[in-house]
Order: sequence, then structure tokens, then C-alpha cells
Amino acid sequence: MSTTTQIPALKEWAVIVHALLEGEQIVDARKGGLREDGRHFHVEADRFYLYPTVEHQKAELLKPAYRRWIDSVPASPVGQPLTLPGWAEVVESVTVTEPEKLAAIEGKLIWSHDYVETRLKWKSRDPLWILILRAYRFDEPITVAWDDAYGGCTAWVDVAGLPADPSELPSTPALTDVAFAARKKGVDEALGTA
Repeated sequence: MSTTTQIPALKEWAVIVHALLEGEQIVDARKGGLREDGRHFHVEADRFYLYPTVEHQKAELLKPAYRRWIDSVPASPVGQPLTLPGWAEVVESVTVTEPEKLAAIEGKLIWSHDYVETRLKWKSRDPLWILILRAYRFDEPITVAWDDAYGGCTAWVDVAGLPADPSELPSTPALTDVAFAARKKGVDEALGTA
């Protein structure tokens, strides 16, 4: 198995990574972080590792039914070994600038309405990226040593020593093909991209 840093890890709240890997949601909503090039988000890779973080994660920013996950979903604390539980593929990406489009998919996200609206309004000249993701759980999560380069407010992280392609590792899709297709159809219809 070869290793490289060419396939990055997407850094996302641990509860969102959990929701993706449990098939609870297939959508992620992104804008650029403070350390992004020009502070703008872009899709760096169609396939990537999922990096669960607690940075910026707060219970009150989730819908009430998911707030309990804050204390029960594992995440790697800053400065400790990093555990990557899975990976994802971008099946589709759409940019959204209108609140109506975002409202149409609100039921497909675990974030609270207020938080999703705040994400759309932050840096209002930039669109909100909606990523439809097919997520896969590793049969055995990968743990790597911490590096200070992994910290901070950024979407994409090059994690040293990972296999060149996460799909080479034994993993299980979060949803069956049929279930994923049905969920994707619902998102596409809500966004008007079907």
C-alpha cells in the first residue's frame, strides 16, 4: 500500500462526520476558513479522508435531536493523535446564494436553522458550497501522529503517511446504493438540480 499526501482530509465537526458515516445526512455545507487560500472554499479533491474535529463545534448550533452527539461522538483533540474514521466522495457540488435554496435542504442537515443561515450570510459575496457526499466507514479507523499543521481554521489538511487512495482500505458505505440514490434524489429535487 503506497502513501502520499496528495489526497487530503476534509476537516469537519465530529458530529457532522458522524452524521455522514451513519447515513444521517449526505450533504455538507462549506465556506472558506481563515487559513484557506483567499479565505475561499474550493473542492480540493473528489475523494478525501474525513477528519473529525471539535474546533468550532457547539451543541447549540445543532438541531435539538442531535445535540447529545456532542458528548458521545469521538473526535481527536488538538495536539493528540488524529483518528480518521472514514472517507467520502463528492458526488455533486452546487453553490447556493439564495436563502430559499438553503431552506429547501434544511431538513437534510443536522445543523440548526439559525446556524445554516449564518453560514450563508457569512462573507455574503461568497456562495455556500453544498457537497453531496457518498461516505464510507473504515473497517479499522486510521490513527496518525499529531502535527501542528493539522490545527487551525481550514477545510483541507494534508495528513502525512496515509494510503494514496482511501478506497484501497477495507470500508463499508454508510448507505446502500439504493438508499443513497433515494437520498440524493431528494437533495437534487430540493435544490432544483434534478
